[in-house]
Amino acid sequence: MALLNQLIEFVGNHWFLFVALVVIAGLLIYNLIVGSKGSVGPLQATEMMNHKDAVVIDVRPAADFAQGHVINAINIPMNGFKNQMATLTKYKGRPIIVNCRSGSQSSVACGQLRKAGFQEVYNLQGGIMAWETASLPLTKKKR
Repeated sequence: MALLNQLIEFVGNHWFLFVALVVIAGLLIYNLIVGSKGSVGPLQATEMMNHKDAVVIDVRPAADFAQGHVINAINIPMNGFKNQMATLTKYKGRPIIVNCRSGSQSSVACGQLRKAGFQEVYNLQGGIMAWETASLPLTKKKR
């Protein structure tokens, strides 16, 4: 009972911290439930590339792309992504895997592709950093 009273007193005195805790916990739970939907890890992405003819779209800047990218990836930097989405219509029937450096910008690009009517769109979880951590190959060759 004393612990409950202390908790109530703490929440009363520090309501803003409690609200922040609830919001952060809610966002984490949302990310775990919804955020993983439509995402693939590096090994799943490789499987899709090899067996489902998936297309890889890299939304990093051209300079980063030139330093190393997934083999056969198409570079469409995020800063002009919306304007260049029409070039991807020929891939509408194929799975599309979008990657960036860490996975955050590519999730935005995935949302834009889904709004444009692309059905099978996946975000590469952890981006190119996760790809490298999984010891998967990168190339510097242009497509």
